[in-house]
Amino acid sequence: MITIERLKTKIFADGADLAGIEKMAAKPFIRGFTTNPTLMRKAGVTGYTSFAQQALKLVGDRPISFEVFADEFDEMEHQALEISSWAPTVNVKIPITNTRGASSAELVGRLSKQGVAVNITAMMTLDQVAQIIEVVSPETPAILSVFAGRIADTGVDPVPLMKEAVSIAAARPLAEILWASPRELLNVFQANDCGCHIITATNDILAKLESSVGKDLTQFSLETVKMFYQDATGAEYTI
Repeated sequence: MITIERLKTKIFADGADLAGIEKMAAKPFIRGFTTNPTLMRKAGVTGYTSFAQQALKLVGDRPISFEVFADEFDEMEHQALEISSWAPTVNVKIPITNTRGASSAELVGRLSKQGVAVNITAMMTLDQVAQIIEVVSPETPAILSVFAGRIADTGVDPVPLMKEAVSIAAARPLAEILWASPRELLNVFQANDCGCHIITATNDILAKLESSVGKDLTQFSLETVKMFYQDATGAEYTI
C-alpha cells in the first residue's frame, strides 16, 4: 500500500472544532481545511465571523473553505464576496443548488470571473460537474466537491464517477476535484487512485492515517483478539 508521503491527493481536514483544527494544523501532511454550517452547529459555534477569524489564525497559510448560508442567490453573492475578503487563502463554498433545486452555476461563474476562489459543494452527478466546469474562469482556482461518500450510501460505487469527474475537470487546469464525505480510510487511497486532487476527511478518519496505514495484518488481528478478550473480562461476563 502507498504511504502517506507518496500520496498525490492532497489531504484536507474537515471540521469546526477549533481544538481539532489546531491539532490538525500541527500535522505537515494536512494541506488544507474545510468546514460547513452543519459541522459548525454541531461544534457549538455561535458567531460565524469570529469562528472564521480564529480558524484562519490556526491554519496559517493553508487554504480553508467557509460556506455561504443564504438561500437566495443575490444574498449568497453578498456573503461570498465578504467571506472571500477575509484572507487570500479562503475558498468560498457555494452549494450546487439552493433549497428549491435551482442551479447556482450562474452565480458560481460570476464569482469566479471576479477572482473569487469558489468551492462548489454538495455535488453528486457528472452533469453538475460538467455544468460547473463550463462556467468557472480558467484564470481562477476552483474546487468541485463531489460527495463520493453519500453517493456510496445509495449503493452506487463512486469510483468510476470520480474518475470521470477528474477527466471532465481537466478542461480547467485550475479546477480541482475534491472527494467529499469519505466513510473510511480506504477512501483516501481510492481518491488517490482516481486522480482526485483533494480529499477532505474528519479527524477520526485522519487519525487512522498515522495509526493504521501499513500496519502488519497479523499483528492487527492479534490486537483485535486482545481487545475483545479485555473488554469481555472487564465486563465480567459469565455463562
